[in-house]
Amino acid sequence: MKIIRKIPKLSQSCLPLLVLLLAGLLAVPVHSQENPPGRVARLSYTHGSVSIQASGQDQWSQASVNYTVTTGDRLYTDQGSRGELEVGTYAVRLAETTDLTFANLNDQTMQLGLGQGSIRVSVLELPSNNDVEIDTPNGALTVTSPGRYRVDTDPNNDTTVVTVNSGSLQVSGGGADQTVQAGQVVQLTGSNPVQVASAPSRGPDDFDQWSSSRDRRLQQSSSARYVSRSMPGYSDLDTYGRWDNVPEYGPVWYPSGVSADWVPYRYGRWAWIDPWGWTWVEDEPWGFAPFHYGRWARIGPQWCWVPGPVAVAPVYAPALVAFVGGSGFSVGISVGGGGGLQGWFPLGPREPYVPWYRHGGDYARQVNVTNVRNVTNVTNINNVTNVQNIQYVNRNVATTAVPVNTFRSGQPVAHQVVRVAPQQLARTQVVAKPTVAPVRQATMAGKPVSAPRVRANPRVIAARTGARPGVPGASTTQPPAAARPGAPANAPVRPGAPAARTTQPPAVTKPGAPSGPPSGARAPAGRPPTTRPPVITRTPPPAPAPSQPNRAPTPAPGARNPSTERTAPERTAPPRTEPQRTPPHVITRETPPPRNAPTAAPPASERPARPPETREPENDRAARPAPQVRRTEVPPRSAPAPEARPARPAPSERAAPAARPEPRPAPSERAAPASKSKEAPRPGEGRDREDKGRP
Repeated sequence: MKIIRKIPKLSQSCLPLLVLLLAGLLAVPVHSQENPPGRVARLSYTHGSVSIQASGQDQWSQASVNYTVTTGDRLYTDQGSRGELEVGTYAVRLAETTDLTFANLNDQTMQLGLGQGSIRVSVLELPSNNDVEIDTPNGALTVTSPGRYRVDTDPNNDTTVVTVNSGSLQVSGGGADQTVQAGQVVQLTGSNPVQVASAPSRGPDDFDQWSSSRDRRLQQSSSARYVSRSMPGYSDLDTYGRWDNVPEYGPVWYPSGVSADWVPYRYGRWAWIDPWGWTWVEDEPWGFAPFHYGRWARIGPQWCWVPGPVAVAPVYAPALVAFVGGSGFSVGISVGGGGGLQGWFPLGPREPYVPWYRHGGDYARQVNVTNVRNVTNVTNINNVTNVQNIQYVNRNVATTAVPVNTFRSGQPVAHQVVRVAPQQLARTQVVAKPTVAPVRQATMAGKPVSAPRVRANPRVIAARTGARPGVPGASTTQPPAAARPGAPANAPVRPGAPAARTTQPPAVTKPGAPSGPPSGARAPAGRPPTTRPPVITRTPPPAPAPSQPNRAPTPAPGARNPSTERTAPERTAPPRTEPQRTPPHVITRETPPPRNAPTAAPPASERPARPPETREPENDRAARPAPQVRRTEVPPRSAPAPEARPARPAPSERAAPAARPEPRPAPSERAAPASKSKEAPRPGEGRDREDKGRP
């Protein structure tokens, strides 16, 4: 009976999640899509003039507290200014005239690029699968244990001073590889190579004292008993509210100092931040954790924030709201700026959050289970898309509507709210995502400011050259805005590669390592020689003309044809042990001079009667006989053969060539030149012709 009583209670309070349970189980995860990072940096403190250049932007803007900082964003503090960022269990603080870039920020890696100035990095906890790296012009610093660290970079003097108050780190890059322990101070000079030398310790200055006080604030926060220390902004809850225990939800937090008509997600503005798209930026100094984690509930006349489980690191969400719109969402009065209205309301404790940006796998489940408490069936939500059949508890009491122009331009919302009658609100639809496209103003953190006097691309040495493969939110896989569901076509695209990583100097690689032979450089040893005639590989020998006269029969194996050996082009490739021969048409352009190289000539018993100029020069140079290959006759030369040059008599023991079946002539007879087209007269035949011609 006890279980039966609980079932109706659970079905009444968690009906929206139970309805979507089947859809979540049947949804097929899309593993090819990359998820946005679950960890971000919160700009938690500014003093003086702090400016930011969002990744992919060329315009600097004024930085504002509670702005979400992620991969590729660059910050600068002017003279007499300071800034602080909270990144999970890390804190990064900037002194004046400091140029810092978040080269890589995801669930496992925080990679900073320090172009100039001074920073302090406090690592309260360092999980085994997490990396913290600080890249400077004089070396890469990899934190190896929790602790407090200071880095001062002076690019004009090409030096960096590293102070380890507690913990340890590793110096690498430019040939350096040294561990710096707690209490040590080292100075890095140069980049290739990097010289590491001990430096004297100095007493704490104002920047050190301020940083220490901020560390104590984090370590002594009472809110860490109710929320995870990995949640940025948890320490601000101590000052601006109170905790209470509600039986229905458990520990909840009530904000103090708000008006009676205060509503969540009404006092701030919308900004376009990739890869999430529309992101809420709250005005209150405590307004980061309650607007990117957990849920909001109304108990009596007061609003309270219900966080997720304390034992897990929560997954960041740009805004835990549901949007309203559609054709029925309009008012009967004139709206400034025209273009209709855009509305939203905060999600209740047991209502699912449906991401409106690109995601895949079990991201929808993770972003819900880490931000909802005591609801077990929410763990089965995966890629939920049906948002119209949910009975939202805050829809009728906390909907905020503004003109579309206010929404798309990122203007403050509080003074532009349009009152919507309950009857009109009942006719509105809950939409999966806003269809409003941002303008340039919405993509900046604040008002435009002049660019600081810093180097456009500061040079740093990095030990890590890219985002870890497979890590969700790796910036190298962020899709263009037009490719993301619901992203406007004219939205700015945050490039995947962080700006600091695109300016890595050659010192990242080993000094002296070749990057490939330059154009026109000599071929290295071991390559084939370049003295081979280029005509062998570029232009093949011409084929014989079809009208070629007096084509001789194919010689018998082992025999030579004197009439064709001199100018016949080669058809077959030479043996592997033989070098490539010069093409025949090169040889026949000019008669080569006779060479007296007895080592290159075959024995007299194997040599037929032929003119001495038929020796091929390439074979003479190689000091080897010509290969026995099949030859094809080419047209004879038009110039007559010299008659005065006697032909070498053939020995009597040599057999007649295959093309001359007649008996061999006597040694005293003159051999016919090989180039004659008519057949030479036989012995005694000329004398008979003379006798017949006499009267």
